[in-house]
Amino acid sequence: MPELPGPTPPKAARILAAAGELLLGRGSKGVTIAEVARRAHIGKGTVYLYWKTKEDLLLDLVCRDFLALADGQITALTDDPDLARPSRLCVHMLHRSAAHPYVTALHGNDDELLGVLTQDPRSTTLLDTLGPDALMRQILPIWRTHNLATTTWPLPDQAFALDSLISGFLVTTHRFSHPPTEDSDRVIAAAVTALLGPEQATPAQIHAAATTGIRSLTENRTIALDLLAQPAKLGR
Repeated sequence: MPELPGPTPPKAARILAAAGELLLGRGSKGVTIAEVARRAHIGKGTVYLYWKTKEDLLLDLVCRDFLALADGQITALTDDPDLARPSRLCVHMLHRSAAHPYVTALHGNDDELLGVLTQDPRSTTLLDTLGPDALMRQILPIWRTHNLATTTWPLPDQAFALDSLISGFLVTTHRFSHPPTEDSDRVIAAAVTALLGPEQATPAQIHAAATTGIRSLTENRTIALDLLAQPAKLGR
């Protein structure tokens, strides 16, 4: 089960854990509320006390995975502001994204795993606020402001190129169990630098970029939280 943001009632946590096991094992079409209830050792009606539909329950799992990815990025940037360098942050983000199955599935429009959730407007909001591509688009202007990316070409063009590069690496990372090169991190970092130009920021600028990036992530995290069903505390 994805890391839970904030306290969750024990029964709701058991439901989420059971639903996550079923979703990863069978895909969305193989998940039923009845089976979730059996696996969580509760009555079927209890599930509906927390979530109105199966889709709402499964979307909660996806949403929590995106929030966990964002929280990991915030923690990493807080602990190591130098991570704000494009050559480092892109590599870190790609590794982090690969560790989040629902982020990977939604980014790849995996209908087999997520079913109708791939077409849910709430899923689109998640991708547009906390998806890997969105995170890069949001931080690109910050890099440009703080001498971490060249400003010699228009922002929309540069954003499109970066989006294509990151999406390509995400697909490649997901496709191969073993990278086709011995030092894939070095290749990714070099490709990002070739695209964005040399990192000429001072330590103060790098720290400022990290601070601004954390602020942006925190704001977008709030948007995603609004999509997350907050189960009522109905007891144990």
